[in-house]
Amino acid sequence: MHKIAKAPPEAQNKSVIIAKVVIVALYAVGAIGLSLPEYREYFLMLTPAQLIVTLLLVLGFHRGWAEAFPIFAAVAFWIGFGAELIGIHTGYIFGDYVYGPTLGPMLWQVPIVIGINWFLLVYLTGAVFYKVTDNDVFAAFLGAGAMTVVDYIMEPVAVALDFWYWKSDVIPTSNYLTWFVVAFLIHLIYRKGNFEKGNPLAALMLTAMILFFTILNFTLGV
Repeated sequence: MHKIAKAPPEAQNKSVIIAKVVIVALYAVGAIGLSLPEYREYFLMLTPAQLIVTLLLVLGFHRGWAEAFPIFAAVAFWIGFGAELIGIHTGYIFGDYVYGPTLGPMLWQVPIVIGINWFLLVYLTGAVFYKVTDNDVFAAFLGAGAMTVVDYIMEPVAVALDFWYWKSDVIPTSNYLTWFVVAFLIHLIYRKGNFEKGNPLAALMLTAMILFFTILNFTLGV
């Protein structure tokens, strides 16, 4: 079997350190830029790019590209995107909402990066909790719970920055319940997937995202 040559441990460690510095800078600069009204418009235009850079960093340090991993990534993308698609056009899943222009190109009125966001959040929370328990259902519960907390922190910021809009400007409780259910389903698939679950950037990336939206909750006054 052909094996792909790996960089020496010292080079790998250096790459991880550089990537972590990039993560901290990326989210710190983003939080500062979006907090300043005079620069907010410019940083909003960079929002899809920030998510793409996050994706590339995560995938760049993913350990092992077994056949099951690309399949999982595609499934996570399309389940998340599909749920949003149904939600947008029916109002039955997350509630009555529409997307604004901030998140970039759309497919059937849903930004394409939304599917990427679902994959990233499942992957990051899954990587953080994958060693906590061998019970797949409990691990999926933990991962989905963590994602629901992230959504709770993110929602007011997303509305304030025109990511999406809720009917009557009210975020329904059903949004968090169905978000948990969809996240739980994708997490179960993640746990069953036969691929490497660890990623040296996962914990820091997830922490950076949470701090990013937490800070914006205060600086935007939402």
